[in-house]
Amino acid sequence: MNEMEIDSIRVSLENYQRVVILKQKQGDKYLLIWIGTHEAEAIAVKLQEVQVPRPLTHDLLFNSIKELGGDIEGINISGLENDTYFARIVVRIGDKTVDIDSRPSDALAIAVRASVPIFVEDDVMEKAGVLLDKETGNAIVGSDGLSSAEGAAQQEHRAPVGKEEMKKLSAFQDFIESMDMGGIGEDEANSGS
Repeated sequence: MNEMEIDSIRVSLENYQRVVILKQKQGDKYLLIWIGTHEAEAIAVKLQEVQVPRPLTHDLLFNSIKELGGDIEGINISGLENDTYFARIVVRIGDKTVDIDSRPSDALAIAVRASVPIFVEDDVMEKAGVLLDKETGNAIVGSDGLSSAEGAAQQEHRAPVGKEEMKKLSAFQDFIESMDMGGIGEDEANSGS
């Protein structure tokens, strides 16, 4: 399992689609997840500590869980199938733990409200994790199974991603190539939108 943090929220200049960029806390890989406009705003509002006059939908869900005696322990990006991410919100109610099925965007909006850890399963990182080329800042798509430390040490010696692997990741490739990845990893504002 990979503990992540929200690095930024970006907007593609080609199609104005939003993406939340998660970064490994103990590593150098990133995970890009497309999200809707409303979910991007819900995450950004909380990260930027903007006060809203009435609760947003994610505030309502968070408040409901708390009022019903639940404690949100974390979220888990648990799967990736057919270019669709899956997530779980982990809630403890007394001595019982409940995993609630969720879209990753909604789970992330809840996570920032509850200030809880964000985890990504290893197989999801292997399928969709991205390294950044230190010289160019461009994304290197895919994973060769190396740990983060090994990957960083051997990044210069990596072979280019093969055509077959790129074909599997085609939905991600077009989007990643359209993005300006400059500034990722720098400690600047959490929202680029």
